[in-house]
Amino acid sequence: MDAILAGTLLASTLRVATPLILCALAGVLAERSGVIDLGLEGKMLFAAFAAAAVGTVTGSTFVAMLAACGIAVLMSWLHGFATVTHRGDQVVSGMALNIITYGLTAVLAIAWFQQGGQTPPLGEDVRLRPLWPGAGETFGVIVGEGLLGHDGLVYTALALVGVVWFLLYRTRLGLRLRAVGENPNMVDAAGLSVRRLRYLALSMNGVLCGLAGAYLVLAQSAAFAPNMTAGRGYMALAAMIFGRWRPVPALAACLLFGFLDTIAVRLQGVKLPHIGEVPVQAIQALPYLFTVVLLAAFIGRNVAPQALGRPYVKEH
Repeated sequence: MDAILAGTLLASTLRVATPLILCALAGVLAERSGVIDLGLEGKMLFAAFAAAAVGTVTGSTFVAMLAACGIAVLMSWLHGFATVTHRGDQVVSGMALNIITYGLTAVLAIAWFQQGGQTPPLGEDVRLRPLWPGAGETFGVIVGEGLLGHDGLVYTALALVGVVWFLLYRTRLGLRLRAVGENPNMVDAAGLSVRRLRYLALSMNGVLCGLAGAYLVLAQSAAFAPNMTAGRGYMALAAMIFGRWRPVPALAACLLFGFLDTIAVRLQGVKLPHIGEVPVQAIQALPYLFTVVLLAAFIGRNVAPQALGRPYVKEH
């Protein structure tokens, strides 16, 4: 029974943490280049809607994921147009994207599918499937189901942690992205375009947010529902800050949040001694409460990129 429980918790933690990992990496890329991105939640939500809508119409997993990434990249470019090109307030722009997305996705779903803001359930041929369906019988519960019983996007998210780390710390492009987030004047003096580098970071940011949104409907849920992201974008943002804008520590924070979310689900209906059954709402609030505690405890200690949130004005 202990092995079954451990395998189930491990499998659930990885599944819940996958969209957080993808969004946290997206935030790392954007904010390392000096652009605050509070719009992770909105991008993930619109990407989820795009994947569900396109997947329902076309019946293609690839086209659904392509649509999710495309709409998220467009939203990243819109954020860049407001903040990089026109030097608008980055916090306001990110929150505006979230607010617009909350309403627009629900309105479009009602107009197109007439199901109360939801989309029709996706067919099994569209949804992501485990790469090794019988791994639990061959390798046991912990290894087979906990580590090997997942779809390809889970392993892609884990692999992308290493890819983003290598990009930022072992390539010339990564050095330039980090430099533009620390000292854009130096980058401009070296003959490089600050605007182009930040747009490039936002483009990669959009692709990752698109994958996160697509995962929600292609792997976790069978259809889009209004506000189905339920604050995951903000949790990813907290994981990024807790991880000090670094990919590997951000991964650890996402796994911790995923584990807490899994524990919260397991605690529903459990009766505690001398207390009785804990309200479901209180249990569901645990991961978000822990997010607030982490931010309050560590946000002042972590040093953000020096140019983060400051629009660059070219000196003449």
